Parts: sequence; C-alpha cells; structure tokens
Amino acid sequence: MKDRAKELRTSGRRSPGPRKASADGEPDVLAKIAEMTDADRALAERLHALVRATAPALSPKLWYGMPAYAKDGKVLCFFQSAQKFRSRYATFGFNDVANLDDGTMWPTAFALTELTAEAEERIRELLVGATS
Repeated sequence: MKDRAKELRTSGRRSPGPRKASADGEPDVLAKIAEMTDADRALAERLHALVRATAPALSPKLWYGMPAYAKDGKVLCFFQSAQKFRSRYATFGFNDVANLDDGTMWPTAFALTELTAEAEERIRELLVGATS
C-alpha cells in the first residue's frame, strides 16, 4: 500500500491533466526492475522488452510497486516478482480491461519460472488478444 500511495503522489505531480498513454512511467518501471533479485530481474527485463515490442501502445507504469502496462490509463497487465510476495515463482497477470474473455472461465495470471521461446510466444498471443 505504501508503494501505491507513493505512485499516486508521483503521478499527480507528473500529469495534472487527463491521463494519456505515454512512456512517462518507463524510468520508474526500469528502476523497480533494477532493484529486483537476479532471477526476477532477468524475467522482468525480458518481459518488459516483450511487452514494449508486442504492444507499444501500452504505457509502462508502477502499480502497487510492480511493473505494469496500461491502456488508456487503466492497468492491463503486470509483473509480480517472486521476491515481493515471498512466492516460489513470479507472476504475469492481466486485469479486467484485458480482452481475454473465453466462455465463462479463463486464466488471468500465469506463473513464470523462466521465459522460454514457447512462453514468449504465448505471452505475445495473450498481449495481442488482450489489447484488441
């Protein structure tokens, strides 16, 4: 919650007007990634590059102290480091603004232990669907 309060204070100073899609939050996201442990940092750096290449319209920002990517000011997807939540794996997840609906039940978060070529391709597909 402290991270989120700090993010809100910082965003208030940066953009007094309506929120627009931009890369304003990229330095904050990269700084947060740099603070992560080696394993989480490696995943987060590759995931950040993948999101930026696949969905350049998404705006990087911090969300509850985590790297996240927003569409029209609303967080669409995010990365949770394993260290932050003392978990055995990192997580890449989507919020309700992501267009991933598939019937009456679908996954919105995915455990990540490494980013293989297959995992990267699956993330690309999810990002394309989520942003459509």
